[in-house]
Amino acid sequence: MSLVLFRRVPVASPVHALWAGTKMIAAFVISLLLMFLPTWPVLGIMVAFLVLIGVVARLPLGTLPRLPWWFWALLAAGALINVPVGGHAVLRYAQVAVFGLVILAASFLVAWTTPMSEIAPALAKLGAPLRKLGAPVDEWAVVVALTLRGLPLLMEEIRVLRAARKLRPKDNLLYLATENPLIDILTAAMAVSTRRAGELGEAITARGGTGELTAHPGSPGRRDAVALAVVVVVCGGACTLGLLLP
Repeated sequence: MSLVLFRRVPVASPVHALWAGTKMIAAFVISLLLMFLPTWPVLGIMVAFLVLIGVVARLPLGTLPRLPWWFWALLAAGALINVPVGGHAVLRYAQVAVFGLVILAASFLVAWTTPMSEIAPALAKLGAPLRKLGAPVDEWAVVVALTLRGLPLLMEEIRVLRAARKLRPKDNLLYLATENPLIDILTAAMAVSTRRAGELGEAITARGGTGELTAHPGSPGRRDAVALAVVVVVCGGACTLGLLLP
């Protein structure tokens, strides 16, 4: 299985040049539309729109995650469970599955075209109005940015732990009797994550605190306004079509 999640694909494209906040707003607008109007016409338009964005962003086909067989097997099993209820239930299940995949694709497009260093400043700038209410916007932005940055590292650590576990001898009867792969890997992953979190906290403190991570935010420009206008027009057209063709 090969997953490229929350890692920027280093290619030059108009989508990569957009401000990080613009792409996050676009993903939020798409998610909001699908949340209130997840009909098939709207889903189809959003799928085509996201594919078009991927083409404009010049993302190679290797960027797409190659999901394992058991993922598709679980999707098929869910459809089979709904078969006794009727064709409408299977169709509704497929609609929910496509809805979830579209939301994930929109999130991944933001990550594939945006450096992680730009996420925290953009979030801090978008949440600036909340500062007047006393909300810790900078701290929230840092938590989100570090979480996105830490997910690929955690997945890599789990791969290493799984590979190391396969090398352990298995001829001991006591080992075979007490074997529990899931608990062993989760325990080791929690220990590694705790150690890395401590090291990361010390590094942030040594470099001036979390305020340095949200400093020097970028600003939207003319192309960001054009991009948001395109997103609004596409979402508006999809909403109109979804209401006309339920």
